[in-house]
Amino acid sequence: MSEKRRVTLKDIAIALNVSPSTVSRALNGYHSISDETVRQVKEYAEKHHYVPNTLAVNFRKSRTSLIGLVVPHIVHHFFSTTISGVIETAKKQGYHVLVTQSGDVKDGEIFACRTLLGMGVDGLVISVSNETFVAEHLQDFLDEEKPIVQFDKITDHIHSPKVVVDDFDGAYQAVKNLIDNGYSKIAHLSGRLEVKNAQGRFQGYKKALKDHGLEFREEWVKGCWDIIESEGFDFTKELMESSNPPDAIFCITDLVALGALKYLKSADYEVPGKVGLMGFSNWMLSEYISPSLSSVDQHGFEMGERATEILINLIKEHSLGEDDLIEMKTELIVRQSSQKRL
Repeated sequence: MSEKRRVTLKDIAIALNVSPSTVSRALNGYHSISDETVRQVKEYAEKHHYVPNTLAVNFRKSRTSLIGLVVPHIVHHFFSTTISGVIETAKKQGYHVLVTQSGDVKDGEIFACRTLLGMGVDGLVISVSNETFVAEHLQDFLDEEKPIVQFDKITDHIHSPKVVVDDFDGAYQAVKNLIDNGYSKIAHLSGRLEVKNAQGRFQGYKKALKDHGLEFREEWVKGCWDIIESEGFDFTKELMESSNPPDAIFCITDLVALGALKYLKSADYEVPGKVGLMGFSNWMLSEYISPSLSSVDQHGFEMGERATEILINLIKEHSLGEDDLIEMKTELIVRQSSQKRL
């Protein structure tokens, strides 16, 4: 590294193999940084005559009263309720929300995040895409000292507060309801199991079967990739036409359950009775279809409220926060589709 130019935070980060945000926090006395890291950073900074770029610091610390929000799909019922929670909470505290969607793909998420960062948002609330694991585009916010709060679908590769529901318990209670109503051969239309919320629901499904002495069969688990209605239809058809069909299906979302229900009705299966059905997310439509769909309510509005409250507090405190995990309880909504087996 040349000593003829000003040493930057990024130079120090590269030399010490840490992130620029870690360097910044070490120089500014954040308690979340270890004493050893603080010592190394300060020694290096002093040795190489690091001088803070006051203009850049002031620019980063300026406030626009704008919050960025990225969701996989705006029209998804759960995310639309979450968006309402974010907007209402932000409005009460004098903030405006710029809402974007990723399309549930990483490239879309990167574009959305870079757009919001370029527009000068003070912080970000995000539910990451199914393709997001390593997330350098989110680190860009932290490097500019802009806090992030993740919700629902999260990645552990970014150090930030996270607001989730207890997917494990929600799934457990859903499957237990099917078991209590006499169903014993329960299939699961899952999400991608590398995604945390899908993994939690899968584990809750398995534990409920085990606790009630029921058989877990791998062929009764079908992994949805796009989490859409047609997958629910096609996988249910595959299950019910197999040599050992299930008598109930627990679905990763209500949209997938709707596809499952369409197949079951088209093939003249009686729901409930011959086949029980359970969704997850409690879409508004779930109450009005026939039969009405039993589901698990994630309380999306409240999740949006909580995530936004945390973010605004971090903005006001000039803090990036810690790896806090806030876990909210779900609520089982029992309707017609999971009633007693005939």
